Amino acid sequence: MTKVTPILLDEQLCFSIYSASKKFNHFYQSALAPFGLTYPQYIAMLVLWEDAPLTVHQLGDRLELDSGTLTPLLKRLEKQGWVTRVRSQTDERQVLIHLTDMAAAKRDEVYTRIGQCQTLLGMSDKEIDQMMTELVTVKSQLDHVSQERMIAKQVDQD
Repeated sequence: MTKVTPILLDEQLCFSIYSASKKFNHFYQSALAPFGLTYPQYIAMLVLWEDAPLTVHQLGDRLELDSGTLTPLLKRLEKQGWVTRVRSQTDERQVLIHLTDMAAAKRDEVYTRIGQCQTLLGMSDKEIDQMMTELVTVKSQLDHVSQERMIAKQVDQD
């Protein structure tokens, strides 16, 4: 019988990423509280500030969220006055997400507050860029592995 050497919790890359993600969410929760935004709402607003109007599908693709997750989030943003949801006149199956005047007016205030949060981390721009590059690499590798598993599963079913 072979003896497997376990990878301990503090040595697990997945746990480090999970733990950091939870801490970021908590950190940003406090920063976003004055605006009544949750972290998922904030990242949706980031995309919309860059590219609005967008369809729900386009926004979901950017955030890697399905419509079942995104629709309630957008309904809350609409209720809070950040966005409007309008059926496309060219394709009634599509819903376009538009920014409100309030969202446009508060954009710089939100950016400033979040910029202060990044400053509090005490990381240089170079360190942040390096970390982002490494995380994009991890994400790409996970996408690649997931794609290979989907292909293998499909082959097994045929």
